[in-house]
Amino acid sequence: MLSEIAHSAPGLVVASAVMATLGTLGGIGGAVLLVPLLVLLGYDPWVAAPLGMLSVGAGSLAAAPRQLDAGVAHQRLGVTLEIPSSVGAIAGALLAGVVARSVLVRFLAAVALCAAVFGGRRKGLRNQPHQMFVEEPAGEWPGTLAGAYHLDGEVVPYQARRVAAGLVAMVGAGLVSGVAGVGGGFIKTPVMSEIMHVPVKVAAATSTFTVGITSATTLLVYAGQDRIDTISGAAVVFGGLLGGTIGAWLAGRLAPTRVRTALSVLLASVALVMAIQG
Repeated sequence: MLSEIAHSAPGLVVASAVMATLGTLGGIGGAVLLVPLLVLLGYDPWVAAPLGMLSVGAGSLAAAPRQLDAGVAHQRLGVTLEIPSSVGAIAGALLAGVVARSVLVRFLAAVALCAAVFGGRRKGLRNQPHQMFVEEPAGEWPGTLAGAYHLDGEVVPYQARRVAAGLVAMVGAGLVSGVAGVGGGFIKTPVMSEIMHVPVKVAAATSTFTVGITSATTLLVYAGQDRIDTISGAAVVFGGLLGGTIGAWLAGRLAPTRVRTALSVLLASVALVMAIQG
């Protein structure tokens, strides 16, 4: 019965919308939850991975206007990190099927669990409001990997650190995205937050922005492999647009500590789902 519902257009819309909402809220993309669900309900992994990428792309597109207006998506940082990630995504898409699925799933579960633990351990705010920047508008500072965002009427400045380490990690995130069709956001957000010291709300919004680019890159390869089911894809895109809109709205109303908690819970859930699959 569940399989029949999941294969129907309304079922795909609902599944994609729920996962895109959660993915946008935590900046993990949603496909990392949607693809395993579709496989569990009977979809061929060869078809499920492109559907996950379509959901990610739609969610990113829907969330971008609200997050850019709020000044929490850092475009320069996102594009800087997306270059190595897209290279990894292309390589991963071409290598899909070469890497043993059980090995990949266990590795992803370990990565997600580690990210959940490290993010959940940290308390309070690393980046604090500063009176010197009280008149600063929310958004990125042109020509830099720094910026500011507004929090409870105050201004929080930030500066991306350990950029080289972040770039290396993004190659791995893209590779994972291409092989598994999961967007890589569950790696990108913790990398920005925990390694590069970018505020979690900015990291989640920027990750949502970048996974859209990664998904577009990967979908080009999938299209060349004739792996995209256009009928199911249309339902998934519609659900992704709904979920991206809802997720961006929720993220804008939650405190950074709650966003980080939500991210840790989502990452732990991802690890559990993948461990069961593995």
